[in-house]
Amino acid sequence: MEINQINIDRDMKVLDLINEFENSGVLGSGRVSRACNLLTDMLKDEDMNIFMSVAGPMVPGGLRNIISSMIKNNQIKILITSGANITHDLLESFGGRHHKDFGSDDEELNSQGIGRIGDVYTKSEDFETFEKEITKIFEDISKEHKLLSIQELLYEIGSKIKDENSILYNAYKNNIPIFAPGLIDSMLGLQLWMFTQDNELVIDAVKDMHYLSDIVFESEKVGGIFLGGGLPKHYTLASNLLKGGVDAAIQITMDRAETGSLSGAPLEEAKSWSKAKCESNLATVIGDVTIIFPLILAGALDKIDN
Repeated sequence: MEINQINIDRDMKVLDLINEFENSGVLGSGRVSRACNLLTDMLKDEDMNIFMSVAGPMVPGGLRNIISSMIKNNQIKILITSGANITHDLLESFGGRHHKDFGSDDEELNSQGIGRIGDVYTKSEDFETFEKEITKIFEDISKEHKLLSIQELLYEIGSKIKDENSILYNAYKNNIPIFAPGLIDSMLGLQLWMFTQDNELVIDAVKDMHYLSDIVFESEKVGGIFLGGGLPKHYTLASNLLKGGVDAAIQITMDRAETGSLSGAPLEEAKSWSKAKCESNLATVIGDVTIIFPLILAGALDKIDN
């Protein structure tokens, strides 16, 4: 079968470009089109609960509204992410912002009270506001609860903020659980530890598994959206080991497979561990999540609408 060359024109929509990728069908464009088709099938399948795993600086990198929108539209059943993404979601809810193009070296940035994440910049004054506001929320929560799972803590935090774009707020409003197994490894976790030095508030990470396992067992089918790798990816896959693995999944990662790291491992590797079913439909795309996932999602939504 011959490869069709990719064509573009001025009037193309996202779906038109995805279709051109599919007509070519090879290398990165082929992978993107296959991931888009699989995501379309997952979103259309009413019997499939979709677990979204988000690692890396996806909130600072611009995907906050996309994740919130998927929560609002009940396109995902649960979210598993890092404490850092939750921290940055809250930073914006408390009035802080993420910036770009300061153009200074890191020592100069340090002297200006600016932290750098790639080409994303955050101001220390925004984190000072974050520290004050999250402490107030912890104080309110500790008046009502003395022991919570991480998921329950995030639900309570979401109930106490009023930001229509917030991931935590929308998860609370739409009853979508958020799991963050590495919560303590973040500014939010640091503030939680500092708060517990003088206040009684115990976080039980094991308790999350009772809730998460119930969702796994109650799901007729499970689909996975893996944005980046790391702990959120493994926590999602490992939880589905309880029922023989996910039924379908897409993965977008920049990491390589040669080192044996989970972040770079192709999803097919999960079949050997029964974290993905042997007959599962899987697609991996190598590339930047902030470019590829909006493209794939926009194409999938176009396909569903058409």
